Amino acid sequence: MNATTPTALSPARKNADQPPVLVYENVRKLYGDFVALRGVSLQVHKGEVMCLIGPSGSGKSTLLRCTNALETIDGGRVLVDGVALPSQESQVRKVRQRMGMVFQSFELFPHKSALDNVAMGPVTVLGMPEDKARARAMVLLEKVGLANKAGNFPANLSGGQQQRVAIARALAMEPEVMLFDEPTSALDPETVGEVLSVMQKLAQEGMTMIVVTHEMGFARRVADWVVVFEAGAIIEQGPPTQIFDNPTVERTRDFLGHLGWNG
Repeated sequence: MNATTPTALSPARKNADQPPVLVYENVRKLYGDFVALRGVSLQVHKGEVMCLIGPSGSGKSTLLRCTNALETIDGGRVLVDGVALPSQESQVRKVRQRMGMVFQSFELFPHKSALDNVAMGPVTVLGMPEDKARARAMVLLEKVGLANKAGNFPANLSGGQQQRVAIARALAMEPEVMLFDEPTSALDPETVGEVLSVMQKLAQEGMTMIVVTHEMGFARRVADWVVVFEAGAIIEQGPPTQIFDNPTVERTRDFLGHLGWNG
């Protein structure tokens, strides 16, 4: 079997007997003459944690941004619950509401407290009453270990704390899927663990997650399925035991070796 073929019926896949939440069919993305995605086909199942790994510039973040139409695709399809991503902006916004996204940078409003940053989306987008939104925001800040920082502004929070607020803000929209684009890459080493811990807790609670990451230990420990990218294409995919302990593609072994991964 070709390494790029989705093995949806593999017994290693979580909830593989259920219809996939997300399907990528031969997705292509171009930036001028540069081919960022070369016909990527992939499936994500409900409750599954999928980690996308590979060298910088290999297409991982581009695929993530195509998932909720932050980037338009130039070929193929992305299906959400069996329905292709719409092209009309009003319909795209509805799809985005079903997907929480956490970026490398925290993107918090600097003039608003942690509590207000989390409560804002449900009030302005979902039309939730402000008192209900703020009560929910407090619950979510407690969930990410920051209930005691609710009144702090971003400038008075560490990078790890700001990223945890960003996760709480995404969760406040009650998404079906969480997308993480290198959420720890901008953090000091001592704060990486607190963010990964929150993400691991979400995984244990059954949140469907797609995570672009260079944190190989996290991917090995938390992922249900790992996808390896190279030059805009999938070169290998499988359960973490395969990818990290017995990769079938030499380029995967080289990539992990350069990161000092020894299992």
